[in-house]
Amino acid sequence: MQVFKAIAIACLGGLSLAAPAFAQLDFDTRAPYAVLMDYESGTFLYQKNADDPIEPASMAKLMTLAVVFDRLKSGNLSLDDEFFISEHAWRTGGAASGGSTMFAELNSSVSVGNLLRSVIIQSGNDAAIALAEGIGGSEDTFARIMNEMAEEIGLTHSHFTNAAGLPDPEMRVSARDLALLARYIIEHYPEYYSIFSEPDFEWNNIFQRNRNTLLGLNIGVDGLKTGHTVEAGYGLVASTTEGGRRLIAVLHGLGSENERAEEARRFVTWGSRNFELMQVYPEDAVVGHALVYGGRIGEVGLTGDGAIELYVPKGSRRCLTARIDYFGPLLPPVEQGEQVASLNVFCDEQLIQTAPLYAAETVEEGDLFRQATDAIKELAFGWL
Repeated sequence: MQVFKAIAIACLGGLSLAAPAFAQLDFDTRAPYAVLMDYESGTFLYQKNADDPIEPASMAKLMTLAVVFDRLKSGNLSLDDEFFISEHAWRTGGAASGGSTMFAELNSSVSVGNLLRSVIIQSGNDAAIALAEGIGGSEDTFARIMNEMAEEIGLTHSHFTNAAGLPDPEMRVSARDLALLARYIIEHYPEYYSIFSEPDFEWNNIFQRNRNTLLGLNIGVDGLKTGHTVEAGYGLVASTTEGGRRLIAVLHGLGSENERAEEARRFVTWGSRNFELMQVYPEDAVVGHALVYGGRIGEVGLTGDGAIELYVPKGSRRCLTARIDYFGPLLPPVEQGEQVASLNVFCDEQLIQTAPLYAAETVEEGDLFRQATDAIKELAFGWL
């Protein structure tokens, strides 16, 4: 089997579309690393060093939260369950560490619900470690769980070594992966997402406000997470519904908390005002075809999961290109509705969106003549 790469269409759906925002459109950010994603379509509207490895700082807690949310959703964990505050959690993530903390008491027990709120609102390192130890038995084991889930989600440029995002030379993410992770959390765990917009949380008689300062600026931001270390600088993963459509923004490597807040405000405001939705393929439209080896027919049509849409900048019309990728030729039987390929959309050779493609019909195994014909093609052209 080999990866087939077929140019699907020079102009998607026959339309001349606008170039995505990383063509700049008179906008740039001071952040060294940045992406802006349209939540619904998955289109990356702006990219700047999107796949470079970066230290996640406390934004790594989003991966910790994804694991916790997954356990809660499956019923393997309850918000009322209580986890022990070990010396490791207290010493490494507590007040003595000098970092963000819940101020949980050594040898106490705290409910998962309160630990969860601390991680989200206060960015409590002690709370994150307590969750990790409560679920995995140790933080090292929990880090392996984090990496397994990251792989399942499709985070290809990330590796996690601890639950709190504390500095570690082996810990890394990318701006693109952080956006994908935020999208996954919003999509799969809506019942917990509202916690990200809670303005404050009090524990142990200590009142702390949400560290995401964008929440109170009336620009539609309702999550997700800030991060900072001396080495990495200041970063943020934010989501806004300003303009009637959800966007996810990631900025990292800024020089101060004030610069992070101002640059993030500017970034999400620009994004919410300068893009429009465009349908490039209607529902059930055949986008392209994939070869089938030994089937009753030699190829199968490919369709999207409903309409295929892009969220593109207003003005500056430019043609996007698309490519269909699949491991092939496909081997029968190919079932109708089976995901067999992907549509990858590019601008200026940069990938901005990937949409799964599905078989438009069932292709059964062909007769002996068809199999013999395809065998000759395989010998002549090296299909397999």
